[in-house]
Amino acid sequence: MSVKRFDVVGSFLRPESLKKARSDFDNGSITKDQFTSIKNEAVKKLVEKQKEAGLPYITDGEYNRKFWHLDFFWGFEGIEHKKDGGGVQFNGEVADLEDTYLTGKLKAKAHPFVEDFTYVKSLESDGVTAKQTIPAPAQLFQQLNIPKNFEATRKIYPTNDELILDIAAAYREVIRQLYDAGCRTIQFDDCTWGAIVGDAAAQRYKLLGNLKEVKEQLLKVNNLAIEGKPADLKINTHICRGNYHSTFFTSGPYDPVADFVFAKEKVTTLYLEYDDERSGGFAPLAKVSEDKNVVLGLVTTKRPELEDKATVIARINEAANYIPLNRLFLSPQCGFASCEIGNKLTEEQQWAKIRLIKEISEEVWK
Repeated sequence: MSVKRFDVVGSFLRPESLKKARSDFDNGSITKDQFTSIKNEAVKKLVEKQKEAGLPYITDGEYNRKFWHLDFFWGFEGIEHKKDGGGVQFNGEVADLEDTYLTGKLKAKAHPFVEDFTYVKSLESDGVTAKQTIPAPAQLFQQLNIPKNFEATRKIYPTNDELILDIAAAYREVIRQLYDAGCRTIQFDDCTWGAIVGDAAAQRYKLLGNLKEVKEQLLKVNNLAIEGKPADLKINTHICRGNYHSTFFTSGPYDPVADFVFAKEKVTTLYLEYDDERSGGFAPLAKVSEDKNVVLGLVTTKRPELEDKATVIARINEAANYIPLNRLFLSPQCGFASCEIGNKLTEEQQWAKIRLIKEISEEVWK
């Protein structure tokens, strides 16, 4: 069987019925079991569509969460959250998030995402396997060190080294839980490498030290979490610069982080945002270590218009000047709904993007 050269990042637009069910659950109108039944039925329909689209992996579309990162963090001991105060300024819009912070030592417990994964795995068929997307360990490290969390975190973890060790240990335990549930492909979603580039990076991370020190910390926590993984478990990572309601958080090329994440992060594949000029050029791909593949995110999920096929093909060929074509793949730059609100396109437009990606991949990698 030939290798499929296309994929998606993982999240899909939520149907209105699922959004209503979550709202009903949040306000107490339906029980958790009722919400789970509605959610699982929606996931089942989504998986059928993913199979019809010919995707190499199936996901739950992140239908089990409001936010691509925060819901996962809530599955650890020592993490609390509240609805007010979690807004983050994106380009032209404030992302309506939830305040998520540390109240005690961070520890793993039976993570609710594992049960969700087990359901998706039960839907595997025809050589299509399930992958699990989770925020990167570095993303949790960053969340606990944003300015409004910094002081509370320091009361529990006086040093970053202590925090890094506990984050990595908690992640290793959840990775083990997922592996025991049959998961063989995990994707870290990581906006930290996209946030530490650009003109505002030094100001953004000033509480943690100089930028070189912070990059070393981000690399360390991710690699420690991966350390000791089973040989047949693939851990990939997706990097972007924010994706909320078709807006973005940061801009900047990969050049300042290539020597860290491209060269030294111990993942199998890099899913990279490359849908517009905010990501810079392809030259940093020369720094990708030879044991990694790269999935080029050349098709945007932020706008409904379909990309010009010839332009995308030309960009793939340009990237191949820095990394061999046989190590390249194609995908959207990010998910279609990193948060429940989703991006500004319809479900049909979402699937049209995926069809285009498939067509281009089959033409380029004949």
